Amino acid sequence: MTGLVPLATPLTDAGNTQLIIAALLGIGTVVVLITVAKFHPFLGLLIGTGVMGAAAGVAPTGILASFEAGFGSTMGTVGILIALGAMVGKILADTGGSSAIIETIVGKASPRMLPWAMALIAAILGLPLFFEIGVVLLVPVVMLVARRTDVPIMRVGIPALAGLSVLHGLVPPHPGPLGAISKLHADLGQTLIFGLIIAVPTLVLCGPLLARVIERWVPVHVRVIPGLDDAAPARDTDTLGDSRIEDADASGHRLAEGVERRPSFGAAVVCIVLPVVLMLVRAIVDIIIDDTEDGTQKVFDVVGDPVVALLAGVLVAMWVLGFRSGMNRSQVERTVGSGLPAIAGILLIVAAGGGFKQMLVDAGVGSVIGDWADGSGISPLVLGWLVAVGVRLATGSATVATITASGIVAGIATDLSSSEVSLLVLAIGCGSLFFSHVNDAGFWLVKEYFGLTVGQTIRSWSVMETAISVVGFLLVLALNLVV
Repeated sequence: MTGLVPLATPLTDAGNTQLIIAALLGIGTVVVLITVAKFHPFLGLLIGTGVMGAAAGVAPTGILASFEAGFGSTMGTVGILIALGAMVGKILADTGGSSAIIETIVGKASPRMLPWAMALIAAILGLPLFFEIGVVLLVPVVMLVARRTDVPIMRVGIPALAGLSVLHGLVPPHPGPLGAISKLHADLGQTLIFGLIIAVPTLVLCGPLLARVIERWVPVHVRVIPGLDDAAPARDTDTLGDSRIEDADASGHRLAEGVERRPSFGAAVVCIVLPVVLMLVRAIVDIIIDDTEDGTQKVFDVVGDPVVALLAGVLVAMWVLGFRSGMNRSQVERTVGSGLPAIAGILLIVAAGGGFKQMLVDAGVGSVIGDWADGSGISPLVLGWLVAVGVRLATGSATVATITASGIVAGIATDLSSSEVSLLVLAIGCGSLFFSHVNDAGFWLVKEYFGLTVGQTIRSWSVMETAISVVGFLLVLALNLVV
């Protein structure tokens, strides 16, 4: 992926102290505007960029040019991938493909294996779905399972939330990891492989195993399922020749117009994992051949490019999930297109984060941080994790934390090996998940869906997020010893 680069000429001749103060003022402005003034993160990042540039002595035209360059570059790379991923997720949900995955796995799991089944479902659905969408689709199913099996909701809820969160923070094509990969010039295939290696044990430890502890701290059982128990009854079934189909999937999500046959479990899984497989194959071929002039490698470099891989996923999903479920061309087009409005805010935040990062680079802040880290002896991985933790605690947004931290430590990445840069991306991703609390929308989403108090949400959701952050980071450090 193409990363952001500094402008050709320096934008300021300010000293190191002034640049550090400018960076702190810029970050502080973003934090205050998002958390206190309740500005949208896009506006906070835009204004914060201006404050940082002005404090660093950059001319107004230079500030605008730097922000526009970073915004455009990020939108042209990461933005395309986010849009394609949203299309896959939307058609998966609207055709009932996500429900097929849920019902197949849960239906084959014994009561003892239910927590592991919910973690597996969340991990599969977490590949193409953004965290908030995954919660909306999966949590009602979690509550149905908990009520029908009469188990504490945390026993199956924590594994599901952990699966979604781990994938969101560590594995592309999610916005945070993709943004960090772009800004630090990391190798996407290598980062994807490392991310999956770290994600699996992190999910096991912080999902099904941690759930056993949290269910004792928050012994809540399901009574009411928001959106299902209090909803007006919907038409149960439609007669479709010799078959009948539910009007909504297992989570209560209304199926799209024209859906006559719900996709099979295998078809839904293929559409989800196809882009990841193509990117992994490209990474493996690059390792085996390692010759940029080799024809085979060139082919896989194109096929495994994230844009091409996700585009292939969209096209396959349109056919396998859309047309084969009975939808016509206009219905498929509407379903695919309807996934874009919901991610407009995410696109603006990520792109504005690219503009903020570009100002950090063009003003020279990244170089100052890099020089300081070299002299201090602090591990770049530790520094990246700590910076992401700080921004996460202040802003509540994992995506903002990942993008901001990537910009701050970008100067360090130039002196690291390819594997170390990939691990730096993952260290930042782990830090971005640390202790979700009242300034995080995900905190309130979990609280309201599960019917918890603020204290119960902290003892469950916030503890789980912190465990993922710490365990994931320790695994990053361990992996750094062997690669």
